This record gives sequence, C-alpha cells and structure tokens, in this order.
Amino acid sequence: MVWINPKSKAITVLSIAGSDPSGGAGIAADLKTFSAIGVHGAFVLTALTAQNTKGIYDIYPIEPEFVRKQLKSVIDDLSVRAIKIGVIYSRENIRVLSDELSNLDKIPIVLDPVILSTTGYKLISSDEAITELIKRLIPITTLITPNKEEAEKLTGINIDSISDAKKAARKLSEYGPESVLIKGGHIEDSYSIDILYYKEDYYLYKLPRIKIGEVHGTGCSLSAAIAGYLALGNNIVDAVNRAKRLVYLGIKSALNVGEGIKIINPLSTLYRESERFRVLLDLWEAYRELKGIRDIVKLVPETRINFVYSLPEPGDHLDVAGFPGRITTDGEELLALSRPWFGASKHVANIVISANEFDPEIRAAINIKYSREVIRVAEKAGLSVGKFSRKKEPEKIKEREGKTLPWGVKQVIQDLGYVPDIIYDEGDIGKEPMVRILARNPREIVNKIKLILEKLET
Repeated sequence: MVWINPKSKAITVLSIAGSDPSGGAGIAADLKTFSAIGVHGAFVLTALTAQNTKGIYDIYPIEPEFVRKQLKSVIDDLSVRAIKIGVIYSRENIRVLSDELSNLDKIPIVLDPVILSTTGYKLISSDEAITELIKRLIPITTLITPNKEEAEKLTGINIDSISDAKKAARKLSEYGPESVLIKGGHIEDSYSIDILYYKEDYYLYKLPRIKIGEVHGTGCSLSAAIAGYLALGNNIVDAVNRAKRLVYLGIKSALNVGEGIKIINPLSTLYRESERFRVLLDLWEAYRELKGIRDIVKLVPETRINFVYSLPEPGDHLDVAGFPGRITTDGEELLALSRPWFGASKHVANIVISANEFDPEIRAAINIKYSREVIRVAEKAGLSVGKFSRKKEPEKIKEREGKTLPWGVKQVIQDLGYVPDIIYDEGDIGKEPMVRILARNPREIVNKIKLILEKLET
C-alpha cells in the first residue's frame, strides 16, 4: 500500500462500472480495492442493479448523456492516472465512452469485458453491444481482462487448456488492445492460472486454487487493482502480478455477508498490514517473559533458539516474524541479538507454515534443546507429543535444502490427525536432535515452557 500524502494531490483512479447494492462487486468492490492499494477512487455509474449474494434480479442502464456528463465532470477536475471499465451494459454507453476516452492522452485503460455475472445474469444488452465493444472500445484499451467464458464469446475459440487460452489471447490482441489478460481460474483444477499476452510474449501467473466455492467480485477487484498499480507507475507485467496477489489474499479472506456466495475482501491486505505490528509486539513481550524464567538457559540448544509468530495464513517465511541471528545465552540469561522481524527465520518458520496448513490457529513455534527427560516431563504434564525420524526421510526430500522440517511436521500431523504441542526428532549425522513447541500465540509457547521447566525441577 502507498501512503497518501494529504499535502499533495492524490493519485486518482477512475472506475466506470455498475452498482452492486450488496457491496460485493462493481463500483463498491472497485473503491475498496483502490483504498487497499492507496489511491483515491472516483467513479462513473453506467448501470443500476438489483442484486444480492444470491443473484441479480434486474438492471437499469444509466442514460448515455448522463454517463457522458459524469465522465466529463470527473476528467475536467481530477488528475486521473488510470481508468478501469467494468459493466457498461448498453451499446449507446459503449459509444459514449469510446468517444470521450479516445480524446484522453496516455491514460492507462483497463477493460473488464463483463458479459455474464458470477451467478449467470446477462450484463451486456445484446450481441450488437458486444460487436460495438470489439470495434470501438477494445482498440483504445491498455489491457483487457476477460475470463474464460468472455474470451470464448469474444473470439469464438473454445478454451480448455493453457494452449487454447494463449490462442485466444493472441486473437484478442488483433482487436487492438496493448495487452490481454485471460483469467484462467476455471482452466485447471489445482491452480488458478492467468495468461498475459504483452508485446508478443506470454506471462503466466500461477497460484494455488482456493477451494471455497465461487466468490463474488473477483474480476472487478482484479481489473481495479491492475489499474491502481498502473497509476502508481508499475509496468503491465508487475501490475498484473501485484494485483493477482491482492485478489488472492482477498479471496482467502472472502466475507460471508448473505445467504448466497461469499464476496471478495480486497481490504484484507490492510488488515494484514495492521496485524504486523501486533505480531512483532506480542513476540517481543513473550521473549521478555521467556527471558525472565529461571533455568531457561538449560533449554538452549547448540544451534541456539528461534522463536517465531506468523501472520494469519502465512504464505512463506516473510509472513513469519522471528529473531535475526537467533536467541543465544551468555550462560546465565537469554540474549536476543535484535528485536524480532519478518523473514528472520526459515527453519522454525517452516514448522509454523506447515502446521498452519492443518490448523489455521497454529501461528507460533520455538525450538529448544532435546533430551529424553524433556519429552518425558512434557507428556507427564499433559502436553501432546509427536516424533519423526530423519532416517526415514526420502532422499528427494533430503537433497532439497529446507524441506526436512516441513516433511517431518506433516508426517507427524498426518499420523496423529492433529497438531500436537510438541514435535521432536532425535537427529542424524550432523543434525542436532531438537524439540519444537507449537501453539496459537507466543504467550502459549511461554506457558508450555514454564510447565516443562516446573516438571523438570520436581
């Protein structure tokens, strides 16, 4: 996100689209997306809809001359850096937009050629309107972002594979846009793959499919996000990459607001950023409490300690805060070389990331010195314990740096059917045996360590 300086003129992105009174798509989704990126959002309304999370029930197009007046009033006053176009609906409004936008100098235009809603409602008035779209509006756009069905309708090419999508993208480029992005969310089962065709090259954007069913507003947010990033000076390739990541997180955090399908939550990126401060603060306070525990130095292994806490649903180690240089000891107390920061740990971070895939509440972990006595008292204290053996590790895993712990953690969790309090291994040649404690938050880690040390003393 970019901070908007109130003393300078805001970077404005204009959305030209329809309404959604349920707040899931259209203008509502676009404005939320602009806010998430850090640009000011303006809009021109092209159609009113009666809809909710269960479907669209009616649509009312705005009169062409009023669309023209809205557009001119915004362009004449605001410093618009990019434009996103969504639902236009009527042929007359397509003509108005074509006439007005053709006169603008070098403003990126992202066109989402909406033909059908997620629930199957027709959002363009006629085949004649589609022809008008192809002839008059697509040629003046910087990027067009059809989904599979829209690309098929616009090109006549059946899309059942990545190869088909590439053919359709090239065909669409012949209509005149600078670039084409075919949203491939429905092309492959296991991954969501978008195909960008730009300057005679193909770029594939691949992310794991999120299996939560249909989500309303994803196409709106994606095209709005691309426009926002273009306004901030990103090139098309980078703008698409950043926009896809924003939408991916928005889908993972989709909101259940009604009785129908969920709606995208593009503001989840803001919530995630605000969570970073709390993660760092909670981890530091837990370390200070850990530091004050008597005999804590007995649990420091030769490789030293790392203590980590992740953001919700961590994607990689950059979403996990840990201590740079790890936590060591001078023989009497713990010593952290630095305050915690994100990306400071890979090994212990991998433990949290792997465990979080099975139980999203597990976000904290620490590694401590292994001994049979530690395991014995942990079990006596009622903590659940799981073990993996490095000797059973497949060669293809062993050969890949950083893959042992994710493999071991997953083996334990799959065998137990849940995430235990402790996962340990007895080491191997050149590998120190280690105990890892997992919990929902750093405070729970501290409490579990206190429990172990209390039992060790008795």
